Amino acid sequence: MSHIHIIHENDEWTAPLLAELDGLGHPYQDWHLGEGRLALDEAPPAGVFYSRMSASSHTRGHRYAPELTGGVLAWLESHGARVLNGTRALALEVSKMAQYAALRQHGIPVPRTEAALGREQIAAAACNFREAFITKHNRAGKGLGVRLHQDVDGLIGYLDGPEFEPSVDGITLLQEYIRAPTPHITRVEFIGQELLYAVRVDTSEGFELCPADACEVGESACPVSGPASSEDTEKFAIIENFRHPLVDAYRSFMVRHELQVAAFEFIVDGRGEAYTYDINTNTNYNPGAEARAGRSGMGTLARFLGVELARRNMLDQGSLDRSRARLSVASR
Repeated sequence: MSHIHIIHENDEWTAPLLAELDGLGHPYQDWHLGEGRLALDEAPPAGVFYSRMSASSHTRGHRYAPELTGGVLAWLESHGARVLNGTRALALEVSKMAQYAALRQHGIPVPRTEAALGREQIAAAACNFREAFITKHNRAGKGLGVRLHQDVDGLIGYLDGPEFEPSVDGITLLQEYIRAPTPHITRVEFIGQELLYAVRVDTSEGFELCPADACEVGESACPVSGPASSEDTEKFAIIENFRHPLVDAYRSFMVRHELQVAAFEFIVDGRGEAYTYDINTNTNYNPGAEARAGRSGMGTLARFLGVELARRNMLDQGSLDRSRARLSVASR
C-alpha cells in the first residue's frame, strides 16, 4: 500500500497535519528524522514524500537532522520518487545566503545583506552600513540571532558580550534595517504552488529585536498551530482578497526552484518598496487568524497531499499496466 510519507523532526508542528490526514482517511507514514538510519542500496517504499525539515531543528536537540534529511531526499530523488519540497527546497530552508542569491537572480528585491564568518569579519562588514542594521543567523528560524544595531560600536559591544550567539553554521548576516511606516510585515502562503492566503503580522512587540521577521526571538509569537488566543488573533490577521505583484513572482520562483509548499515574508518601507527577507519551506499556520477567516492551511495541505498520492498511484498503475501489456505481447 502506498502512503504519504511526512519527513520532519518536530512532532508538535506536524501533529495538526497528521490529524487532518486522519480526518480525510489518507494513509501516511511519520518519518521523524531527529535520528535514524538508511539502507542506501534499498528502494524507497511506494507513495509520495513531503519534507517539513526545519532550519531551527538544532534548537530542539536535532542538530544534524537537516544533513540526514538531505541525504534521504537525494536517495529518494535518485529512485525517481515523487518528492515534495526536495533537495532544492532544503538548500533554501537552511541558508538565507542561498535564499537571497536565488531571490535576486529571480528579480525579487531583498534587503542589502553581507555575510561574515568570524568576529573580525563581522565587525569589518558592519563598517559598510552607514545607518542602522540588523544581524541574524544564516541558518535560523524562530527569529534566531536577530538584533538591531545603531552603529558599529553597538555591534562590537554585542559581539564581545554574553548575549552573542553564533549561527549553528557559523555565518552571521548583516542586513540593512528596513524602516516600515507601520510595524507590520506580510507573510504569503502557498500550497501546491498556488496562493493560499496572506497574513498581516504585527511586529510591534519586540519590533526592535526583530524589525523584519514575523517571529520574535523565541517561539511565543511564531505562527505555529496550537491553542488560539486573543493575542494570536490580534498579532496575525489573514488579508481578504490579497493582491500584490509579488504573488506572481513568488509563484514563478517556486516553479523554478521546485518548491511545492512555502511561505514568503516581505516588509514595505516608507517609499512603498517591498523587500523579501525570508523563505520558509516548513510553513505553519496561525490558528487564531484562521479561525477568524474560516480557513485551514493544514486542511488544504492535507487535501493537496491526498491529490498528489492519488496522482502517483495512477502513474504507478499505468506503468504497471504497460509493463504487463509488453510482457503479454512478448509471450505470444
